[in-house]
Amino acid sequence: MTLPPEHHLRAELNYEVHARPPDTLMGPLRVSYLALLSGDAPRGAALAAMRTLALRFGVVPPGDGASHWSADLGIFRIRWEQHTEFHRVMFIRDGVAEKPFAEPAITFVPSDWVAALPGELLVAADLELAHDAEETLAMDIFGDNQVVGSVIGGRGLAFTDFRISGNGFARFLVVQGSMSASITGRNVQRLLEIDTYRMMALLALPVARALSPKLTHWEQELAEIATALTKASPEDEPVLLERLTRLASEIESQEAATRYRFSAAAAYYALVQRRIAELREERMEGLQTFQEFTERRLAPAMDTCQSTTARQEALSRRVLRVTQLLQTRVDITREAQNGAVLLSMNRRVRLQLRLQQTVEGLSIAAITYYVVGLAGYAAKGIAPHWGIDPDWVTAGAVPVAAGFVAWGLHRARQRLALREDD
Repeated sequence: MTLPPEHHLRAELNYEVHARPPDTLMGPLRVSYLALLSGDAPRGAALAAMRTLALRFGVVPPGDGASHWSADLGIFRIRWEQHTEFHRVMFIRDGVAEKPFAEPAITFVPSDWVAALPGELLVAADLELAHDAEETLAMDIFGDNQVVGSVIGGRGLAFTDFRISGNGFARFLVVQGSMSASITGRNVQRLLEIDTYRMMALLALPVARALSPKLTHWEQELAEIATALTKASPEDEPVLLERLTRLASEIESQEAATRYRFSAAAAYYALVQRRIAELREERMEGLQTFQEFTERRLAPAMDTCQSTTARQEALSRRVLRVTQLLQTRVDITREAQNGAVLLSMNRRVRLQLRLQQTVEGLSIAAITYYVVGLAGYAAKGIAPHWGIDPDWVTAGAVPVAAGFVAWGLHRARQRLALREDD
């Protein structure tokens, strides 16, 4: 059968759901886990580090552009994944040490290679996977620290105190019980992801704390501007508008700088809640579950970030409303000023019209004077021949000349008025 043309991303999208499957784990074994923020590290630096380790142990390195890689290096297994903001690497070694957490898996990894890993270390965890263990053993391992633990998957146990121990690693103890190797692998990955996404979500908390005093200052300044606006004169409006514009730019700049961090925190928090739900926890007497610990410790931090985000957005909207109000006042003032200018121009036009009419009257008199003068000269020239009195001719020419000039100017004004109407 011949199928229609295939979309160029069909295979990639189909196999995306099969990418990065969890390892199948069967205890006893030890896991060391690192999560490093990419930060300013060059793109591809983590992949280059994995290639270096692969060549060092003589195994096939990850390919170009790879975002995950796993291999058996003999004395330990490695699993590496690249994410948007961080990359994480897991080292797995079978067997247990004489004492829990005494000889973690990362001990067998070249220390110079570990120290040169790109990025900033955010999470480091040691996990012991045992077949069977008593709850009292967990209490002994974590000492006087408050232990978080529960039955996971209905068949196993998980314990941690979410604290960084003396060697710089957090510690997790997992009892496999009757869980299968695949279920154990998924639950181990979930536990480590809970710790990772918890820390990634908390990156927004210092940002929220640092932003809070700024928001308080901006809110006070906005209140001052709004109060001043109620009593402001037209001369004060440009100054208030300048202050408000500067305030809006500061808020928008800060919002743009923090928007990604706060939205990422919300996404990581949702992942933490999802991973906890996937554990299918059951309570153990006297211990906090992972969900209870998260809701008590992480949820308030996320509420702080969410309230800071909401406060910032609300402040931005308030600044916009006050800006619109002030802009309306400025427009009204400007319209009043324009009206005054137009009124003044009308007055000037009327004065110019009156002056023009006055000038027209003088023009009629002047033109009449010259016409009558010409008529008088003509009468004097022909008087000896025709026997007429030049003075009578001159006197009779005055009304005729004045009427003719006035009629001519009137006709000229009518023609100009018709042209303007057209």
